[in-house]
Amino acid sequence: MKKKHLFVSAITLFLLTILSGCETKLVVFDPKGPQARKILDLINWSLIWIGLIVLVVVALFIYVVWKYRSKPGDENYEPPQEHGNKWIEIIWTAIPVVIVALLIVPTVKTLYELEEIPEGYEDQDILVIHVTSADWKWIFSYPEENIETVNYVNIPVNRPVLFKLTSAGTMQSFWIPSLAGQKYTMAKMETELYVVSDHEGSFMGRNTNFNGQHYAEMEFEVLAQSPKDFEEWVKDVQEKAPKLTEDEYIELLKPTHLGRKSYSNTHLEWINHADHHAKEYLNPELYRKHGYPGKTFFDTENNASKNEENYGGDHSGH
Repeated sequence: MKKKHLFVSAITLFLLTILSGCETKLVVFDPKGPQARKILDLINWSLIWIGLIVLVVVALFIYVVWKYRSKPGDENYEPPQEHGNKWIEIIWTAIPVVIVALLIVPTVKTLYELEEIPEGYEDQDILVIHVTSADWKWIFSYPEENIETVNYVNIPVNRPVLFKLTSAGTMQSFWIPSLAGQKYTMAKMETELYVVSDHEGSFMGRNTNFNGQHYAEMEFEVLAQSPKDFEEWVKDVQEKAPKLTEDEYIELLKPTHLGRKSYSNTHLEWINHADHHAKEYLNPELYRKHGYPGKTFFDTENNASKNEENYGGDHSGH
């Protein structure tokens, strides 16, 4: 009976290992930029060592269970007195130290590299984009181009982009898994994230912070375009998109779930939420009115379909 239980346990472990590979391809394992590839290299390095550790531990577990299993005639068996072996104790103390070092050193090295402009792009002009997170929406301001978008952001390929991140209220998390790691957005503070896309295409970005129900619906689209297409898009927004007024911006910051919007100026003209003395735009009464904190709701007078603009090309917004 004991042999049967051991066999079932081994089969279960094997099936779990096999079935864990049945998921569809994860975005982080398909990087489209140098920063994302650094993260993937770190993930793969960690998985290799974690896999080796799991194999060794499982092998030792099976060996010990089999070697020291209960056998007929062992009912009155008394094992001999064992004394500590200093070399074994040194080895099993040193092994975890080595494992931790093998994981920490490349992790720290990668974290520092992610804070810098990717290698090979140091001499290029940096595109600066201010990112402001609000309740269930993302606002992107291009100060040099003097345009602003909501819930989508266009960038040129093979050019470093510096995202300057802040929040108009709640702390949230900015993540583009195909291009870079995540960073938090916090009111009256600014964090920075370098991103380079070396592939044209549409990539998903999202909020990954637990700050209310449906926080995961805070998605946005990143469209990596050729430099020519990007310049044409900028010119198109500058010429055709409406101006953003301060009153409209205040309404924009209220808890709503919007589609895409484009403007031919930025809110940085009157406020930068990263400024320590910036005014706060919080609307707690709206949370209470609509049920509970973090609830995504649709305002029938200001819904996504009625406000979706088409200044961003042919790609669709979220």
